[in-house]
Amino acid sequence: MQQIRKPFFWTVLLILIFVVVNSILHYPSNTISYDVFGYYIYLPLTFIFDGDAQEALNYLNEIRIQYSSSETLYQVQMLPDGDFVMKYTSGWSICYAPFFFIGHLIASFSSYPADGFSLPYQIAVFCGSTFYTVLGLVFLIKILRSFFNQWLTVALMIILIFGTNYLIHITFHGQNAMTHNIVFTAYTIIIWLTMKWYKSQKRSTLIYLAITCGLLILIRPTEIVCLIIPLLWPSQIENRKELFKKELKQLILFATIIILIGSIQLIYWKIKTGHLLFTDYGNPAEGLDLLSPHTIDTLFSFRKGWFIYTPIMFLATLGFMVLYRKNKKLFIPLFTFFILNLYLVSSWSCWWYAQSFSQRALIPSMVVMMIPLGYLIKYLWNRNQALRTFGAVLIISMVALNIFQSVQFYRGVISGDRMTKDYYFATFGSLTPDQDLKDELLLIDRSNTEKIDFQDQSKYRRKEIFNSDFDGTGQKKFHERSVFIIDSSMTYSDPIRIKYSDITDKDHAFIRITANIYKSGSTSDTPSLLTASFDYRNKVYKWEKTDLDQCPFNEWCTVEMIYLTPEPRTVEDRLTVQIWHRNENTIYLNNMRIEAFEPLKSK
Repeated sequence: MQQIRKPFFWTVLLILIFVVVNSILHYPSNTISYDVFGYYIYLPLTFIFDGDAQEALNYLNEIRIQYSSSETLYQVQMLPDGDFVMKYTSGWSICYAPFFFIGHLIASFSSYPADGFSLPYQIAVFCGSTFYTVLGLVFLIKILRSFFNQWLTVALMIILIFGTNYLIHITFHGQNAMTHNIVFTAYTIIIWLTMKWYKSQKRSTLIYLAITCGLLILIRPTEIVCLIIPLLWPSQIENRKELFKKELKQLILFATIIILIGSIQLIYWKIKTGHLLFTDYGNPAEGLDLLSPHTIDTLFSFRKGWFIYTPIMFLATLGFMVLYRKNKKLFIPLFTFFILNLYLVSSWSCWWYAQSFSQRALIPSMVVMMIPLGYLIKYLWNRNQALRTFGAVLIISMVALNIFQSVQFYRGVISGDRMTKDYYFATFGSLTPDQDLKDELLLIDRSNTEKIDFQDQSKYRRKEIFNSDFDGTGQKKFHERSVFIIDSSMTYSDPIRIKYSDITDKDHAFIRITANIYKSGSTSDTPSLLTASFDYRNKVYKWEKTDLDQCPFNEWCTVEMIYLTPEPRTVEDRLTVQIWHRNENTIYLNNMRIEAFEPLKSK
């Protein structure tokens, strides 16, 4: 057993205390909010609430408003029968469960409501999430000590805390309760138990390993890549096939436990939807596109490139070359995991992962990356003085850059999802946000489109993408105009569909839709609408409308609609424009025009 020196022990303890204190100092107004709300609501709906689907929706909406948990109830997905299904899988809620019950016990014997969301529950979830943070760091230290000496282990921990986006997403921006925290911890446990099992082949170790892998996959199904680690980890027995043959009963037990844990979600989906698998994420614009990975953007883009905003991970990636030379057997599982995990993470359509600093989805993979980074540092340290000095200066510089960029993010200089190369360099070294630079150089802000003013068209190039006066199309004449007639027999006008690639090759465009409208009649209880939307594989997203009630009856009127394109999932996604006719009146449509205004400059 390795001897632990007191200076090492106290240094490690100081690191852990620092992380915990940072979490407490940045304690949120409500831990159970936004995505965390979605991971968590399995628990109160199962153990506290008793009612049907509509009552459950009312309950969640009341809670959401009362505790300011989120602006909308986006955490659930409605079903055609009026029921709903959780947007997220249930694994994280199982990990929350012990602390949920502690919170429930405290709330039951206090003046706080035992509703699943009051202060005792919030504090319990925060404390539980912080416990998982510390647990993950402790297991990571144990792993690193298996490969490196005490002081290189300390150096790697300092690099993780201060040289990556780990700290800002664990304590400042997510308060330990987001999935990347528990996934990080799960990987440390998986690697540690894998190492132990290959040394001893104990059944108890394999059971714990299977439970951890099963829970991890239940938390995030794409983490099925975690199985690469136990399957490919180097064995002290040369013939891996012989080892697996010898321990076949244990392997069957391992697979059975994982399947049983995974069946929790399958049973839930079957009960709720009638299907064992339910992959609708609720937003057709977001999902896994395995044939269209955004790997280069994930690593190198100024919008959210891992190597730009967490540069030490570039060195860690180079460390695989050293690992290959020094420990080829260990290289195989770690590098295989790195490649497949990167592929899955970058295949998510929203590859920048919304409001975040650097690549938050890759935080768990840093458990693996610390090992090749350690091999690289050890290699440099054993070279000549010049190379040793160069390596030290480079690593310190990268850590310092990460600290500075983290402060920029924290202060609002670095945007969480709209960064561009021009803005990055224009604000390099600045700690004060500049709104003029943001307006000029950042990607367009789609989070609040109603406040976007499209009066200044000088920075845009106009392009006509559709124009029809319906002349010569077999349509009838009305007031000496060729018109398209929409009467009570028709709910929708013929859709006009245009692919994104035919609209622009830029990151966005404004669409201006104009048409001459004549409404015959006198009243309408339900106004007809001019609508615009995008669709991915015939699934609609970003649907907007303008009422035709703005036009008076029995006279010609020009209707105008401005529509900002969404982030398209693919360039094949289509803009669809049509009239939704919702009353008994007749509408005459003439001279419809659709124009695209694309930026003069790419960002």
